[in-house]
Amino acid sequence: MAFGVAFSIKAELGTSPISSVPYVTAVISGLSVGATTIIMNFSFVLIQILILRKRYDWFQLLQLPAAVLFGVMIDVAELVLRPVSCSNYFQQWFFCALGILLIAFGVSIEVMANLVTTAGEGIVLAICQVAPVKFGNMKMFFDVALVLLSIVLSFIFLGGLYGVREGTVAAAILVGQITKQTNKLTKKAELAWLNG
Repeated sequence: MAFGVAFSIKAELGTSPISSVPYVTAVISGLSVGATTIIMNFSFVLIQILILRKRYDWFQLLQLPAAVLFGVMIDVAELVLRPVSCSNYFQQWFFCALGILLIAFGVSIEVMANLVTTAGEGIVLAICQVAPVKFGNMKMFFDVALVLLSIVLSFIFLGGLYGVREGTVAAAILVGQITKQTNKLTKKAELAWLNG
C-alpha cells in the first residue's frame, strides 16, 4: 500500500482520497507525506476513542504502530522511486494505475489478515457503531469529506489545487472495485493453501 501511495504521488495526477490530506498538509508544512500520514492516523485513533468511549476495543490501539510503519514505508517508497522519471501523460497514468492496483492489493491482504483495521477504516467503523448508516455509504462520505478538506486546505494555504486531480477520482472509483476482485483471488489462494 505504501508503494501504491508513492506511485500515485509520483504520477502527479492526484493521490487516493485517504492520502489527499496527508499530501496537501505535507506540501503546506514541509514535512514528509509519511510523517503527515502518521499524524493524521493518530488523530483518527483519538477520534475513534472519543466516539466510542467505553465501547472502544483497546486492541485497536495497534493501529498506532501500524500507522508509524505505514508512514515510514511511504517515505521509503518515495525515496526508492525518486530516481524514476515520469515525463509524459501516458507515464503518469501508468504510475497512477500501478498505484491504484498496489493500494487495492494491500487492502485485500489487510482484510484477509483480519487483525487490526487501518485508522481510516477504524474511524468509519466507529461512526457506523453509533449512527444508523451502512459502512459503504459512510466510507464514501468520509472519502468525499477528505477530498473536500484537501481542496479547501490547498486553496487557503497554497493558493491553488494540490493533490486532487483525475487520478483521485480514478482511485475513489477503482480501489474498492479492484479490492473486491483481489479479495476473491486471495480467498481462493488461502483455501487452496489450507487444503494442501
